[in-house]
Amino acid sequence: MTTPALDRPLPSGILLRPVRDADARDLQELHGRCFADYPGCVLDVVGEERALLAPASSFEAMWVLEHEGRAVACIAAASHLEADPPYAELKKLYVTPSLHGRGLARPLVTTMEVYTRSRGLARVELWSDTRFTRAHAVYEHLGYHRTGRRRELHDLSHTAEYHFARDLDDASR
Repeated sequence: MTTPALDRPLPSGILLRPVRDADARDLQELHGRCFADYPGCVLDVVGEERALLAPASSFEAMWVLEHEGRAVACIAAASHLEADPPYAELKKLYVTPSLHGRGLARPLVTTMEVYTRSRGLARVELWSDTRFTRAHAVYEHLGYHRTGRRRELHDLSHTAEYHFARDLDDASR
């Protein structure tokens, strides 16, 4: 998996690269830090988030932002070729809280969207925990819209999620 060229440089000292299984511990800690901001969010790696044990082996495509040798942000993609129309799902967009507000979500989302287009897909969908209001604002800023769909996951965190989507041929960003 290659990492596409970005339309703007990353902040100094931050590297965008494909995930490695060796990033597992960093990604588990990243998810834990992000979940800690939301009462009731539980990270159960073994029971509910096993993909975080070997991320490169578990996700179709995943990238991290590395800073000082550690993965500090991530995003993953999953293609749904059987759907009508086919689409890619944006998964696991997390940025460590100490780096929020620095524009790091954009290069990750751009990378995922370039990957999506390279697979011949023109639509991206995602689900986001209803509690993650800051993430919702980021998605909307990047051109995603809430579809009105909602689902319950029946997990340890009692997660309810909103559905977002974006057609990539829509130039309104």
